[in-house]
Parts: sequence; structure tokens; C-alpha cells
Amino acid sequence: MNSLSYITVDVFTSTRFEGNPLAVMADARGLGDAAMQQIAAEFGYSEVTFVLPPENPENSARVRIFTPTMEVPFAGHPNVGTACVLGQQSEIFGRAIGDTLRFEEKAGLVEVALQRSEGRVTAATIRAPRPLHTGETIPESVIASCVSIDPASIRKSTHAPVFASVGLNFAVTELESLEALAAASPNINGFQAAAKTTTGSHDFSLFLYVRPAATPWKIRARMFAPLDNVIEDPATGSASAALSAYLVSLLPEANISQHVTIEQGVEMGRRSIIELDVVKKAGTVTDVRISGSCVPVMKGEIILRD
Repeated sequence: MNSLSYITVDVFTSTRFEGNPLAVMADARGLGDAAMQQIAAEFGYSEVTFVLPPENPENSARVRIFTPTMEVPFAGHPNVGTACVLGQQSEIFGRAIGDTLRFEEKAGLVEVALQRSEGRVTAATIRAPRPLHTGETIPESVIASCVSIDPASIRKSTHAPVFASVGLNFAVTELESLEALAAASPNINGFQAAAKTTTGSHDFSLFLYVRPAATPWKIRARMFAPLDNVIEDPATGSASAALSAYLVSLLPEANISQHVTIEQGVEMGRRSIIELDVVKKAGTVTDVRISGSCVPVMKGEIILRD
């Protein structure tokens, strides 16, 4: 293999140069772990995906997801974007493409439904691979030091800052106002201290959000992960899914289906819209689906050898 083809798409948007950019290597056979990590670091996007033949032939593909610094088990926008890219092809590793795809990932099997417009795949819906998991609460002072805000701007009436995950872990925190959200500015020293005292690792990703009183299921958010070389992410499907699942889990209803819209990336000039559908049965969140549009941006080749 002397070169590797790639395609980039902007995800969770229908407008080119908005949303969250993703690079997809639609056939990464022969590429080693170290090369995948180097390519992801070179792009500098929040994630890059590498598509491989599935281990189980009943599935569509094996998808590996790399941030600039590490491989992650699951993420939202890489799945939506990868599905949109693969959906434009006539086949994947010799198999015809239908309306659904199944991706093998480190977090488990990810189901994808393709959405077409005039014969072209323009959006996708994915199902979170793991059930909702919540961890320990986090002191407001820790959150405040991460993003240089007043601890008083953190709202605790619904929940205290807490870790939540449906495949990837985030510290989710509600703020009092859009002004407080806009004022947030990541402090690397704060993030390093937070990781040391809460996760015991080198990872701490923070998802801040605001819920308008009149429209509580239309949420505005920002996500910071500077320890992973992602100062701010314009669209984070995995965090949006974790937050939506957690908020629905707190509702008094034992059985409910709730649609959630999360707007992210506004402060970065890369507005994104993430649509989510959460199902709760007998008091337990049983299903979280993440939907979004995507638009192609670039294609090219990576030179692997001189």
C-alpha cells in the first residue's frame, strides 16, 4: 500500500464548513495501529475513522475511531459520518449496501440506519452501543476551574455535575444561562487536576449545557477535551446521547419516549444540530438513538511511502 484514500465530511449539519469535520479511511486494510494514530494526529480532527472488513461476515464493517491522541471505543459523529461515506458506495468489502449497516467497534455493535434524499445518503441514525452508566458526582469547584467560570453559575436543581456514558464517559454539567456557557474558557491546568482527582487517568471530557425553561428538550451545549488535544468539539454525539439518556432517566415517568435536540458549536462558528430519541421502559432507559445530517467536503490520498 503506497497511498491511502480518504474522504472528509462535515457531520451534524447540512452546510459545508459547519458541523464537526471527520476524515474517513473507507478501506484501511494493511494499516497498523501506529500509522492510524499518526494519521489521526496529522488531521487534527476530534476523530478520524478507519474502516476494515468485519470479523463477523453478518456485519458490515469493523470501524476503529482515533482522536489525535488515542483510540476510543465509541463516538457519535464518527459513526454518522462514516455511515454517510460508506452509504455512497455501491458495496462494502464485496457486499451490497442496503438501508442499514452494522459496525463492529470496541464498545460493541453499532446499528446504523441510512437516510436518503434523491438517491443520495444525506443523514444517518445510530443506536448507542451500551446502556446508560452514571458515575460519581463532581464538585462544582472542579468544573469551574476547568473552564474558568463562577461556581455559582452551575445549576444543580436537576442534578449535580456527574459522569455519564453510553459508550464514552463525559462529565455533564448544567449551567444557569447562555451567558455563562459563552463565558466558558478551558484551563488546561484545571483539566489536568480534574483528571487526577476524579478519573485517576489522563482523560477528562466536559460537556456543558443550558436548558431553556420554555423548551427544556431543546438544549444548547459545548464540549471541551483539551487533554485529548480537542480544545473544543463542535458536535459530540456520544456526549449528547449520554446527557439525553441521563435526563430522561431522572424523569418520574416509568415509561416514556422523548425526543431531544442539542445545538452545539455555535460559539466556534460551526453550528451543529444533533437529534436524539430516548426510550425508557419500566424505569430504565433502554434505547438511545442519535441522528444527524452530513455533507461531503474533501477527498484525497495520504502518501504512505516515498
